[in-house]
Amino acid sequence: MSRTLVDKLWDAHEVRVDPDGTSLLWVDRHLVHEGSHHAFAKLAERGLEVAEPDLTFGVADHYAPTRGRDAVADPDIAKMLDRLETNTERHGIRLFGLRDPRQGIVHVLGPEQGLTLPGLTINCGDSHTSTHGAFGALAFGIGATQVAHVLATQTIRASRPKAMRIRVDGALGPGVTAKDIALHWIARLGTGGATGHAVEYAGEAVRALSMEGRMTLCNLSIEGGARFGLVAPDETTFDYVKDRPFAPEGDAWDAALSAWADLHTDADARFDREVEIDAADIAPTVTWGTSPEQAAPISATVPDPDTLDAGRARAAREALDYMGLTPGAPLDGIAVDQVFLGSCTNARIEDLRAAAKVLEGRRAKVPGVVSPGSMLIRAQAEREGLDKVFTDAGLEWVAAGCSMCVGMNGDIVEPGKRCASSTNRNFRGRQGRGARTHLMSPVMVAAAAVTGTLTDARPLLEGRDR
Repeated sequence: MSRTLVDKLWDAHEVRVDPDGTSLLWVDRHLVHEGSHHAFAKLAERGLEVAEPDLTFGVADHYAPTRGRDAVADPDIAKMLDRLETNTERHGIRLFGLRDPRQGIVHVLGPEQGLTLPGLTINCGDSHTSTHGAFGALAFGIGATQVAHVLATQTIRASRPKAMRIRVDGALGPGVTAKDIALHWIARLGTGGATGHAVEYAGEAVRALSMEGRMTLCNLSIEGGARFGLVAPDETTFDYVKDRPFAPEGDAWDAALSAWADLHTDADARFDREVEIDAADIAPTVTWGTSPEQAAPISATVPDPDTLDAGRARAAREALDYMGLTPGAPLDGIAVDQVFLGSCTNARIEDLRAAAKVLEGRRAKVPGVVSPGSMLIRAQAEREGLDKVFTDAGLEWVAAGCSMCVGMNGDIVEPGKRCASSTNRNFRGRQGRGARTHLMSPVMVAAAAVTGTLTDARPLLEGRDR
């Protein structure tokens, strides 16, 4: 029987199916962070041990300070970091802690270390675990109770999702990125457009993406309502994974490649829903509201709620009121107060290089923070001189962590301030109480820094290699 990639991965990890149709899945990798302390507390209450500590990995990221790491000043932040260290040490779990030179955001560090491999099931108490699906892995975020269940049993209960394929054919234009693909389809289908589905990305434009681009695409899948996203592995995937610290070696590598060869959707397999997108229709895109679906090409204007259907009209009015925007105003030219380049969506070396191409030799008109996705990426960027490009432009170069994406470590946008951000959510208060967030790609963030407004990055890239 022909199967989709999702079905192949699900079937390979299904321990049993319960009478209600729920599957019990084996978990190959369980990633924990500071927010997992509730789950460890549940284990302590019941006197349980972690079932498979060698398959569990701790990462300090959400509360990781991007400055002053030698002595964490905020006692609440220090407490969260200490809890993670205590819990992982108690259960014999490997920790990539605050002072580890490999520390970084969990969804950046996992692939970087080779913990993320094709064919695995990967869970984490974080909604953007879908990032790892870029490798052809079955990866999705789970809640605190589920984290405790995985810690205790190395299994997870889940309902098999429907299968959806989004094909992006053709070639992306200059200055158009994976972030724009994601915002484009979410704006087109809505934040509930993929509800109940696992999204497999396919097509020429997706195959042409680097692993960094594929991770960005899968990272944003949940913002369109998907349970998770994934891309079938290929030579691009294998080249990225090879020689990573935790990747298979020698004969084990050859055996892995042989097994991974079947990780694709069969030619005649059927999807519950198919969506086709022409890459030529995708432009640099920015959000104007308080949901990722409230996005449009930079060449567009702020929409008039009266032109939208009833359901979206009310949401648009509320969003525009919060964002302080006027219907009909051009998006290109809206003034911003600051910029942020970082997060598990767009803080990899490719993202930093792309932003640096816009910023090199130019000065930012507004302040901003650049937080690389991991300390290894930070070190690589410094070897390449990217840090100097950012600091010469007037931006602050800081350490790795979730930083201003979620504001748990003290990095926030002040009330009423407008931020051009490479992050994944523009919800009310996401970057700080009263903060106004516009999502966009790293090159668009860099362009906003240079001009002090939302603006099309393409003219600033002319004459510079893409």
